[in-house]
Amino acid sequence: MKQVMYGLKMSVAVRDVSLNAKELTPISLPDCYTKIAEIAFYKAEKRDFKPGHELNDWLEAEREFVEVITKNVPH
Repeated sequence: MKQVMYGLKMSVAVRDVSLNAKELTPISLPDCYTKIAEIAFYKAEKRDFKPGHELNDWLEAEREFVEVITKNVPH
């Protein structure tokens, strides 16, 4: 069943993934962005919200999120 697309706008290309719906629940893009924003927030919090690192926080959070997602997608 080809219904799930994982991908992020900035650094990871969107690709089709064939999955069994019982194995993995699809994550919508708004949910992905919410989770990435949460991870980036905690990164900023660790450095006391000092300005000038927002883009790096987002990109690092995005990479971490993609890493977790791709580890959990059957190949």
